[in-house]
Amino acid sequence: MVRFDAHAITPAGRTGFEAIQAGPGRSVVAFDFDGTLAPIVPDPADARPHPDVLPALVRLAPHVAGIAVVTGRPAELAVRYGGFADVPGLEGLTVLGGYGAERWDAATGEASTPPPDSEVAAVRAELPGLLGSLALPEGVTVEDKGLAVAVHTRRSTDPEGALAVLREPLAAVAERHGLHLEPGRCVLELRPRGMDKGLALAAYLAERGAGPALYAGDDLGDLAAFAALERRRAEGLPVLLVSAAPEVPALASRADVVVPGPAGVAALLRSLAEPWAAPTPR
Repeated sequence: MVRFDAHAITPAGRTGFEAIQAGPGRSVVAFDFDGTLAPIVPDPADARPHPDVLPALVRLAPHVAGIAVVTGRPAELAVRYGGFADVPGLEGLTVLGGYGAERWDAATGEASTPPPDSEVAAVRAELPGLLGSLALPEGVTVEDKGLAVAVHTRRSTDPEGALAVLREPLAAVAERHGLHLEPGRCVLELRPRGMDKGLALAAYLAERGAGPALYAGDDLGDLAAFAALERRRAEGLPVLLVSAAPEVPALASRADVVVPGPAGVAALLRSLAEPWAAPTPR
C-alpha cells in the first residue's frame, strides 16, 4: 500500500491540507476519474478505480461538505465504471460528467443530461472518413462520449507519432464546427466550447458554500480546475492542488503535491482523514 509523503507538499498546500483536516464540514474534495481515481488503461472501457480508492473515499466522504468526481466521461458511464452507486458512505457523492454538462447525485441516483450537440454529431459522422484518409499507425480508436468525441492513440503502434499526424487535421475540424480541441495523454478530444472542469468545479463549490477545497487531476484538462482553485487561493481561501501524474509537467508544476497515480491519491486521502475518520473495517 502506497503511503503519502507529507514532506513533499508546498507551504500553501500544507495550509490547505490542514484547513481541510481542521474543518472538514466546510470543505469540498473533488477528483478527476481516469488517471486520478482509476489507472490509465489501453481501452477506456476497462477503466476501474484502484482498489484503495473506494475505501479511501468512503472513509472521507461522510465528514466533508461535498465530494465530487469531475470528468469528461458521461456521468452515468463514470458512475458505472466507478462503482459509485449504492455504496454506503458515498450517499453525498456527485459526479459531474461531460466537463460539468451532466450531473449524477448518489442521494437520488438520478442523472441530468443536456440534449446532444449537433456539431459533435457532425464530427462523429465525419471522423471515420478523415481518419481513413490519414497515414496513421494501426490501433488509433475513437471513443464516443455522447457530448464529445475522443480520438485515442494509446493502443496504436506509435502513440506519439499518431498524435502528431492528428493534431492539425483535428484542429481544423474543431475550428470548422466551432468546437474545442482538448489535448491529453495519448488522446485528442473534440467537445463544445464553454464546457470545462474549472467552470464545473466553481459552480459546485458555490453551491456547497465551501471554504477549503481540494482538487486532484492528472492531465491537461484538469488545468482549468486548478485555475478555479488558484482564484480561490488568491481570495484568501485555503486550497490543495494535487497532481496524480508526475509525467505531465504542465500540471505537476502547478500542483502543491505530486503523488504516484491513483494509489497515491488514495494514500493522500487516508492521511487527510486520519484525525477524524475511523479506520475502514477489513
